[in-house]
Amino acid sequence: MNYGEAYFWTDTIKVWKHLLKKDKYKELILSSWKELIRRQQVIIYAFVIMPNHLHVIWEMKEPNGKEMAHASFNKFTSHMILKDLRINHPNILYYFQVEETERSYRFWQRDPLAVLMDSKVKMEQKISRVGSAIFITILCKSDETWPPVPRIIVGHPQNFKNLAKMNLRF
Repeated sequence: MNYGEAYFWTDTIKVWKHLLKKDKYKELILSSWKELIRRQQVIIYAFVIMPNHLHVIWEMKEPNGKEMAHASFNKFTSHMILKDLRINHPNILYYFQVEETERSYRFWQRDPLAVLMDSKVKMEQKISRVGSAIFITILCKSDETWPPVPRIIVGHPQNFKNLAKMNLRF
C-alpha cells in the first residue's frame, strides 16, 4: 500500500474463526482505528466488521514509527486479543497457534487483500458493497436471538467524518 492512496482492505481472522463476534474485539478494532486517526496516520472512509473478517476503505497518511499503520493495527490488535484470550478464553488459543520464528500465535491471516481505489466509481461501488452488508446481516437470523441482532458495524464517510471524536456504542 502506498501513502496518500485509498484502498479497500480485507483482513481475515485465521481459518475464518468467528473471533470478532464478541463486542470487546469490535471495540478494540475501533479504538485502534480511532488512535490511528487521532495521530493523523490514516483516513477511514468506510468499514464493516463481521464475525470473521473486516473490510475497511482507508488511506495511509503517515508511518507509525518505522511501519505502515495497517501493520501497526494488526500487531496491536493481535497483541491485545492474545492478552485477553490468555486470561478469559485460554481453551481456544490452540486454534491460533503457529510454528513461526517470530510468533507463537497468529490471529489475522497473512497478506490481507488491498485493492487500490483509483477511481471515484470504484470507491463508490465498494462503499455501496460495504453498506449493503449491514442490511444483509439484519435480515439474517442470528444464532442467539430473534428478531436478529446486527453482528457487524458499518461506517460511511457521511456518518463518520470524524471517527476519532465519536463515542461509538454496540
